[in-house]
Amino acid sequence: MSEKSIIIRNNLYQEYQDVYTDEVLSALEIMAPFNAEVKKLMEVRLRRRQERRQKQKRIDFLDPSTNIPGTSIKVEDARSGKFEGTPIPKDLQRQWVQGTGPGAKPNAPLESSIRNVAYALLSGADGWMFDGEDALGQTGTMSLDNQRNLKLAIHREPVFLTVAEQVAAQMNSWSKGFFGEEKIREYKSQLDFTTVIFRARGLHLDDRHLRMKDGASFSASIADLALYVTNNYQALREKGSSIVLYLPKIQTAEEAALWNKIISHLEKHLGLEEGEVKVYVLVEQLEATYQLMEIRAALGKHFVGYNTGRWDYINSVSDAMAWDPSFINPNIESIGMTYGYMRNYEDRVRRAVNTADKLGNFALWQGGMEPNIPVGSEEGVSNSMNKAISGAEREQREGASGKWVAHWKMVHIIRPVWEKKGEANQLGRKFPPLTYSAEDAAGLILLEKAPRTIRGARNLLSVGLQYGNAFGQGMQAAALKPADFFGDDDVLYLMEDMATGEIRLSILWEWLHKGAEITEDDSETGLVQGDTFTEKVFDKLLKEEYDKLLNANNKDVYNASKDTTLPIARKIVDVYVKEDIKIPWFIDLLNINLNNTDLKIAEDRINLYVKKLKEKGERVTENLDFTL
Repeated sequence: MSEKSIIIRNNLYQEYQDVYTDEVLSALEIMAPFNAEVKKLMEVRLRRRQERRQKQKRIDFLDPSTNIPGTSIKVEDARSGKFEGTPIPKDLQRQWVQGTGPGAKPNAPLESSIRNVAYALLSGADGWMFDGEDALGQTGTMSLDNQRNLKLAIHREPVFLTVAEQVAAQMNSWSKGFFGEEKIREYKSQLDFTTVIFRARGLHLDDRHLRMKDGASFSASIADLALYVTNNYQALREKGSSIVLYLPKIQTAEEAALWNKIISHLEKHLGLEEGEVKVYVLVEQLEATYQLMEIRAALGKHFVGYNTGRWDYINSVSDAMAWDPSFINPNIESIGMTYGYMRNYEDRVRRAVNTADKLGNFALWQGGMEPNIPVGSEEGVSNSMNKAISGAEREQREGASGKWVAHWKMVHIIRPVWEKKGEANQLGRKFPPLTYSAEDAAGLILLEKAPRTIRGARNLLSVGLQYGNAFGQGMQAAALKPADFFGDDDVLYLMEDMATGEIRLSILWEWLHKGAEITEDDSETGLVQGDTFTEKVFDKLLKEEYDKLLNANNKDVYNASKDTTLPIARKIVDVYVKEDIKIPWFIDLLNINLNNTDLKIAEDRINLYVKKLKEKGERVTENLDFTL
């Protein structure tokens, strides 16, 4: 590999030759020049963020008379649909329920790890987004295990089929007890029901196993795109399946244009037609909501739809408004999809997808995540499932063509909401065209009165700590709930991923640095309505919630983590919430401590990150354990 421009760390080339095939290595080489462009755009992103803070500047709409950066498309043409998209492929026209989750498990042998893929493809979901980002652990070689498992499943290799048969029997046993009937009639035909979708890592992340020969870290987005598409495009085409990606964390149409260029370059290299790779875009960033039509236009023939994810989006609003002392979120439980800025965000997305391009093509809107899992007391499950169904019914009424679920057990609970309507999708449903007024801009940061309580702060802290701990253990998707509800089966565990951990700390950062006032008396702390959330209050709650985790049983907090990854999670929470300059990404502090259980090393790495951010305005994103 020495003559190549990309270095694979350690002996992973030998261990993962089925993933790092000659065809993949060739694709990586031809895409390597884009690495510098990704880095440049991430520098631009950070500068915009710094400028907002320094100039106390709000995000606004683009000038309609200008071109979308990185394209020859005028902003005003994008907004009016004067760009070329493509019709929705047949296997994406009905996506009533999409499941989400990783295709691998941490520290698990292949036969156990690949069960994740079997559960997904036997679930009855119309599509399954196999996550390479927020829900996929990155300890060890999990990103490569994810790619390997997907390749084995898509190619229907014997090891996968053997596991799938076993998993089908177990799923039927559960569904017979829960629904009164088996849901899987014949497992091999059931495997072909679900469209495989892959979520690549965002442009802000670097791969842990690849590096440029000159020492530069390598874009995780390019790595994921090259490995997934190159390894699977032929098998997917032969089965008549679309090659579909979810693209996360896009903030601007310029970033979408770069994605478009990279994808088109890979398509040309592999002999695919332009636009054969299809993409959904997760609208997870406030800035993207100001540029929805521009993003659609920039992705052109690749674009099929948007997804309205709740957690990342809330965090992005908090982050974009970190400079404004008057912008303070309430308890996380109050920020649903009908709350203030969330309501306006969702409305802009549905209007954007139902604006036709110049050939009359509309796009899809996939609703947000249902994090509930039907495991708990009879009353707890009943209440939570009724709430989940109501949420799905609301999104269907509002125009969504489908919804996400975070666990396979939720598929047949949510699916009937769309089955009753019987329509494949809601493409082209009539909504008012998008407008770009000052009132529209203000609506995207609209706060509404809601509780801000010590109970809410405890919930934020407890789950934030637990999430950081789970991440260090290799589980970026974990079933969690606040420590005060451990043992209470009426309160269900929710599937939490990176975004849900991050927003909890962002809200705590707001409360501390903006002097949030508590809206209710709290007998445990003695605080009363109108008291300020201070560092003293934060420290008290942090100690108490941390102690609860130390004293929790192994089911809720692994005993082995209590003197390894949990203390590191506490340190990260403490630094993230207390730093005056808000750290751009919670995941940054977690990533630089992957595979590390030494608190002193963690403290040194965290200090390095903070120092570089403050002195140079740069993030530390590379794998600090990278060895040649």
